[in-house]
Amino acid sequence: MEHSSSREDRKLVSRRDPPHPRRRTWCCSFTPPPASPENPSFSRTKSHRNSSLSKHTTLASVPNSPKSTFPIVSRIDPRRILSPGRVSPIDSDPAPTIHSEPELRSASFRAPTAPSFRSPQPEISGSGSCSSSVEGGNKVGFDVRLTLRGKKGNCMVLEVDSGVLSANSEVFAGLVGDYNKGLLPKNSSEAPNICRMEVPEVENLGVFRDTIELMFEDDDHDITKKLINIGVYRSIDILEVSAGIMFTRGVLSCLKYLEAVPWTEEEEDKLRSLFTRIKFDDATATDILSRLYLHDSTDSPFLPNVARQLVWSISTCEDACARTELKSLVKGLLCRSSVYDKIHLDLSKEDLYSVCRLCLASLVSLFEEASDTATPRSLLAKKDSSKPLIERISRQVDNINWLLDIMLDGQVADDFVSIWADQQQLVEMHENASPMIRYELSRVSAILFVAMATRKLQCRLEARSGLLQAWFRPMLLDFGWLQRCRKGLDMKAMEEAMGQTLLTLPLKQQHALFMDWFRHFSTHGTECPNLSKAFQIWWRRSFLRGSETYAIESR
Repeated sequence: MEHSSSREDRKLVSRRDPPHPRRRTWCCSFTPPPASPENPSFSRTKSHRNSSLSKHTTLASVPNSPKSTFPIVSRIDPRRILSPGRVSPIDSDPAPTIHSEPELRSASFRAPTAPSFRSPQPEISGSGSCSSSVEGGNKVGFDVRLTLRGKKGNCMVLEVDSGVLSANSEVFAGLVGDYNKGLLPKNSSEAPNICRMEVPEVENLGVFRDTIELMFEDDDHDITKKLINIGVYRSIDILEVSAGIMFTRGVLSCLKYLEAVPWTEEEEDKLRSLFTRIKFDDATATDILSRLYLHDSTDSPFLPNVARQLVWSISTCEDACARTELKSLVKGLLCRSSVYDKIHLDLSKEDLYSVCRLCLASLVSLFEEASDTATPRSLLAKKDSSKPLIERISRQVDNINWLLDIMLDGQVADDFVSIWADQQQLVEMHENASPMIRYELSRVSAILFVAMATRKLQCRLEARSGLLQAWFRPMLLDFGWLQRCRKGLDMKAMEEAMGQTLLTLPLKQQHALFMDWFRHFSTHGTECPNLSKAFQIWWRRSFLRGSETYAIESR
């Protein structure tokens, strides 16, 4: 009996009525549309809407970039935005499609074909009357069904008021006017007249919808508020669509907003691309262009000298931290691998060498001051005599090496080799100066030796010979101080570079310089650069191949 009663209970449970199915909420899908009269290739479906939807609803804007995901309040009746491929419960009178495609006047949004009217289609299920949404106490009839079709096959249907479209867009005003004149087919008498338009190949459905929503704003200030919430990146897309459909209020509001806010580099590139494709005649557009491009550069005589002024300012800067920061900044702007456009910031060879000669003149004056043989030329160096002499000398050497790096990057440093080799006055004062300051001169020579050994600098034999004749022996004397005060120098690389540079001379000149090194190395040991590897190469070339050398000389 117990078993039979439990079976009876299960029967009672199974006979209970199933729970009522939950009503599905509306959503705006961007997937390829399912069956509808406008998409006959798919199976037919129906959709039911809740008639008690509120007048306003919050729609999340479809982002065009990760930066623009702000929700906006729709001014379009939520019942008038139809899910793709579904029949509206408000108006269900579709019939076989007959396309008529008038030209879209002056449209420049990314839709290669124009919006087209669509004739009434046969009714699939049910019938409805064209209701209205109430805004501000006035009934507004939504008598335009605007279908947006994306490039990826998704679509969006908007039902809007023809009066709002005509008042804000010259393109839609012309299309609605043609429809009202009877130039295009209307709906059947069994259903309310609906003006059907279609915009194919839309780049971004959400952006086009946002643009249409802005038309329902009565005040331009309200449009600006929405643009602030949307962000710069998406506002540029709205500006493009507004220009394409000739939505003048939208264009002006977008231009004013974009001109008043800062841009990221990505937004700037996007805006520059738009201005190359579309021309705006408004004065605000001119202000935006003045931020994007430097016009009338020939009327500004200071522009060609901007780079020289920057370099000169750095060479005379006294604050060490500021000078280091500015050197890195300007070198990054002037180097050949810079990502920035250097049309107006290009530094000529003459500008570099003019500043470099001023630094050399200051260096000579400072060494004259150190040897108590100052002349009127040293007045330039004495203007900051409150600082220690060694600091002022080091600053000028840093300036020369910094300029030399820029020259090497621009492949214009070959003339500097001859200029540095001709500094006989500095060479003479080097012999009598204190080792604490004279080693600074060898830092310049070290940069040149490394550049020639690594093939970053190519110069004539006369220039290489003059450089080694003038500065090879000072380098031997200063090597110990360079080891203690490296200031960024790689001593192993410098030793290798000295030997490689010396081997580029004729063997007879190598003989004299290598013998000087041998005597100095035997006396000072580690206080002298180790050129043993280069010395062996010279020895092998000079003596172990004597027969070949004699044959060449006898000719």
